[in-house]
Amino acid sequence: MQHFPSSLIDGYNNFMSGRYRDARDRYQKLAEEGQKPSTLIIACCDSRAAPEMIFDAGPGELFVVRNVANMVPPYEPDGNYHATSAALEFAVQSLRVRDIIVMGHGRCGGIKAALDPNSEPLSPGDFIGKWMGLLKPAAEQIQSNDIMTATERQTALERISIRNSIANLRTFPCVQILEQRGKLSLHGAWFDIGNGELWVMDPQTRDFSRMEPVLPADALAAQA
Repeated sequence: MQHFPSSLIDGYNNFMSGRYRDARDRYQKLAEEGQKPSTLIIACCDSRAAPEMIFDAGPGELFVVRNVANMVPPYEPDGNYHATSAALEFAVQSLRVRDIIVMGHGRCGGIKAALDPNSEPLSPGDFIGKWMGLLKPAAEQIQSNDIMTATERQTALERISIRNSIANLRTFPCVQILEQRGKLSLHGAWFDIGNGELWVMDPQTRDFSRMEPVLPADALAAQA
């Protein structure tokens, strides 16, 4: 018989004696009244870029969808299975979120694979390869740029992917209509795993600018 990972059991014990204990009333209220998050975050599966941790969010505050390379496919009501589209539909139509954030990150494995012309399928199904095909036109253009370094090409595609996903969000009728009515806002963000920097996309220029964190006095003193 296989045993449940002991590290997860230890983590659960810490959760119950710490975070859950401190937020017990909130959890009970969420159980009784349901969730009402105002923000949907579409993020990568990467274990190093968890939105709840990055934004220090409590239970019930964020509705998070995670997939390889934090991508949104275009609107395709074709009868196939669309996990990200289903979550988007639920967040917009049922939860009535007011903000959608597509959050990419540095050193993304999916983006790296998309830029590698010699990348081999991980399985006969090549699910990742087909998924990353959403970025094939942009990836091919960046691959041909010999002036950029490999790191620069990857960062460029990580941010282009965010813009591409936001454009795909607008192909969904429910998103398009609510955004035009001023009831829904779309945002782009990019997180640097190595140094914790958060870069936010300007909605007009689509350029990314680094956010300056406002740290409490004791944290500033510790950095000095």
